[in-house]
Amino acid sequence: MISVQSRYRYLYKPAVFLASITPAVLLAAGAFNLLGQDLGPDPVARLLHTCGKTTLNFLLITLAITPVAQLTGWRDLIRVRRMLGLFAFFYACCHFFIYLVLDQELDWRGVIADIAKRPYITIGFTALVLLIPLAVTSTNRMQRRLGRRWQRLHQLIYVIAILGVWHYYWQVKRDIRLPLLYIGMLAVLLGYRLVRRYLSRRALGAKSRAAPPLRQSASD
Repeated sequence: MISVQSRYRYLYKPAVFLASITPAVLLAAGAFNLLGQDLGPDPVARLLHTCGKTTLNFLLITLAITPVAQLTGWRDLIRVRRMLGLFAFFYACCHFFIYLVLDQELDWRGVIADIAKRPYITIGFTALVLLIPLAVTSTNRMQRRLGRRWQRLHQLIYVIAILGVWHYYWQVKRDIRLPLLYIGMLAVLLGYRLVRRYLSRRALGAKSRAAPPLRQSASD
């Protein structure tokens, strides 16, 4: 019988990695006109949009891992959550790199002015900066070193997801149906956690009230 560790190492991990790297491979093929791929009349905009949307996809998938694992009992999903989170950081970096190099042509003054003057870029850049400590502390060693502080730090993922969806919503000028879909999915994922936390605290409170009082000793 194959152990859980073996399934993760030789099945789940390679499959998730290949699926996660596929968008980047397709974009690279389009950039170099390989495999019949074409990025269209505005390749820079296509690269920016695809990397940004892929970042949001990975953020939401990462947030969906815990609810799905809890509702289905498929605990092996938790093992791939870190990889998915790192791919969210990878595509966010690609998104910023394309904006910096291809769109702004390394004009740092223009980039700084853009970040300061255009609110949706400010929000997106803030989300990227907040992702950095999560990526740096994603190893088991850092998790053991930080202890409970690691969990508090990685709760920034909720703020990052909100900023990312906000960035996307403000960027779109006309058709906001897709940004609204992302807002709805994020609301469901965050709402699930709030409801589960509320029910857990309520059950804990009911359990403590139902517990029999301690008997007083004769010396009391």
